[in-house]
Amino acid sequence: QVQLVQSGGGLVQAGDSLRLSCTASGRTDSNYAMAWFRQAPGKEREFVAAINWSGGSTFYATSVRGRFTISRDNAKNTLYLQMNSLKSADTAVYYCAADTTRVSPEYALWDYDYWGQGTQVTVSS
Repeated sequence: QVQLVQSGGGLVQAGDSLRLSCTASGRTDSNYAMAWFRQAPGKEREFVAAINWSGGSTFYATSVRGRFTISRDNAKNTLYLQMNSLKSADTAVYYCAADTTRVSPEYALWDYDYWGQGTQVTVSS
């Protein structure tokens, strides 16, 4: 069992930056893939970024590549999402997720077996 607790988020203006955090507990190792997804009002939850167990490989959705950075600190059991140059289209509830069955990430939400509680990010234009 893995528990994921998110922090960060809030209301910012277009062009601003924000960092989300996701702290894991309940498992003694960090040898699993993690990811961030988001869900805008009236839309399906979509993939944003993913990272392998060591942090050495990262993957991004086309819409955020070059603006967002996913990272992890396994010593702190924490996953991060640094979001720069935010746009109104980035407004959504953001979720962290863990796939404890793999060390390298997949992109589909059904591959992930544990989820954070979600945090609202609102970007005003």
